[in-house]
Amino acid sequence: MKGLGTIINALAILAGGILGIGLKRFLKEHYQETIMKAAGFAVLFLGAAGALSKMLVVSDTGTTLTTTGTMLMILSLAVGALIGEIIDIDGLFERFGEWLKHRTGSDGDSQFTNGFVSASLTVSIGAMAIIGSIQDGIYGDYSTLLAKAVLDFIIVMIMASSMGKGCVFSFIPVAVLQGSMTVLAVALSGFMTTAVLDNLSLVGNILIFCVGVNLIWTKTIKVANLLPSLVIAILFTYIGI
Repeated sequence: MKGLGTIINALAILAGGILGIGLKRFLKEHYQETIMKAAGFAVLFLGAAGALSKMLVVSDTGTTLTTTGTMLMILSLAVGALIGEIIDIDGLFERFGEWLKHRTGSDGDSQFTNGFVSASLTVSIGAMAIIGSIQDGIYGDYSTLLAKAVLDFIIVMIMASSMGKGCVFSFIPVAVLQGSMTVLAVALSGFMTTAVLDNLSLVGNILIFCVGVNLIWTKTIKVANLLPSLVIAILFTYIGI
């Protein structure tokens, strides 16, 4: 059944977040802060490893490493950031987070919105989310999203144990974004070439790296405003950059 991977993924995030909230009650504040920093470093290296796996290429002789995709990466991020700032996607995320905070009776939770935004971006924009959703849509193969569900369960559990219940609601953007990508993959299957997937993975993992930076150094980057970079990466792939 196409779309099953996203359903499993969303349920895993919900379960991990609820378990993390339970753990939070037993952790002292300085423990929570340390766990959040540890989660930040883990996310940072996940993003870096994913991006470098697409940028570093072994030469034909097999003796040296070369880089690829540098120009596409720079242009995608620059143009995408400009578009994101004009639309202010980060503001939309935060306003939705504030709405959720109010609707769930969490007005006294100062970390709710930050937890929601940070967790949502961490589990929504990585390579596994993009490629897994496309595989689910085109082939009905949800194995990648199943593996992602296990990882997201652990990640959101850890984040919720330090940042609170806002992290639980990250299942909403995951369901919406991955579900949308699965539907689009069915309609645009002929356009989803290996080059497109590689470049989406490259830019997506850089955004994951930025989320890790925010977790460690307290939101220095408006990552949500970089999301249009993913669309720009697709366009530049077909242009030939």
